Amino acid sequence: MYKNKNGNLNNIAGLRIAELRKNLFPGMSQRALADQMQSVGIDIDKNAVQRIECGKRFITDIELKAFAEVLNVDVRKLLW
Repeated sequence: MYKNKNGNLNNIAGLRIAELRKNLFPGMSQRALADQMQSVGIDIDKNAVQRIECGKRFITDIELKAFAEVLNVDVRKLLW
């Protein structure tokens, strides 16, 4: 299996997703984010959001695009 060279993280957007989610007014819960993702056609639950935010789960390009849409940001903002 491929060894990730990004430390223990399996994605680079998770921490930014968590930051943006928490900074929404009022703050959005992981469950609410999962619900919003489902409303745009991405089958994801609260536990998957938690694993993404802490870097334990990979993010597909389709999911990344949906996160950007739900969080109302450009995709590039999630990659910084």
